Amino acid sequence: MGYITVSRLNSNRNFDNRLNVNGNEHGDNSDSNAFGIALVSKTNKMKSHKNLYPKIISKRNLYLAYKKARKGKTEKYYVKKFERDLINNLQKLRTSLLLHSYKPKALETFIVRDPKTRKINKSDFKDRIVHHALCNILDPIFDKTFIHDSYANRKGKGTLTALQKFDQFKRKVSRNGKTKGWFNNNQIKGYCLKADIKHYFEEVDNFVLLKIIKRKIRCSKTMWLIEQILGNYTSGEGGGRYKRNATWQFNISIFC
Repeated sequence: MGYITVSRLNSNRNFDNRLNVNGNEHGDNSDSNAFGIALVSKTNKMKSHKNLYPKIISKRNLYLAYKKARKGKTEKYYVKKFERDLINNLQKLRTSLLLHSYKPKALETFIVRDPKTRKINKSDFKDRIVHHALCNILDPIFDKTFIHDSYANRKGKGTLTALQKFDQFKRKVSRNGKTKGWFNNNQIKGYCLKADIKHYFEEVDNFVLLKIIKRKIRCSKTMWLIEQILGNYTSGEGGGRYKRNATWQFNISIFC
């Protein structure tokens, strides 16, 4: 089964190509289809990856992860404390990962209002280094499988790029307000869905999540580390057989 699109108007290719705006295709989206829902292509055999753990816990990768974890937080006391004995602290962290004795610290919970009230679960600085070390290796594997127009937590994407793409789609639908025919300038037919999933990271079923990850990651040690991270947060709500970590965002848009 290849890409599947569900569309009311896609079949009318003579409609000035006006509705070719939805970016739910891998790679180049220059000729995507409006109102389409693209599913992951199954025409290509899904490549699995083995023996990733040595790359994750390499000295170089842990150092790069430390630099990412400290970005924007260089004046924080916990960062300065870690840096006082940086080499030794990184080596201790690596040893615990090598010996599979690594256990994340309990999360620090606090409330923020920005303006919506949210409960935040904050990971320890050393655990954030491990998160970045893991994502440094896994992000390139999974990112290429994401739909093109998924903009959260991705290199070269982000809020500004998403807004620019939305403006591009909007202008393409309306032909800059010049659409003629059975639409007039005040009746441009286009749809925008704004939605959010309540308590997403608390509600996601980690048993299902891990099952999906295992399709591509066939490294038992890497899966052990992922389970350690996911199991660090206990929630009394939702239903997965694993505990949930609401702070570690494993670019979960691939599973939506």
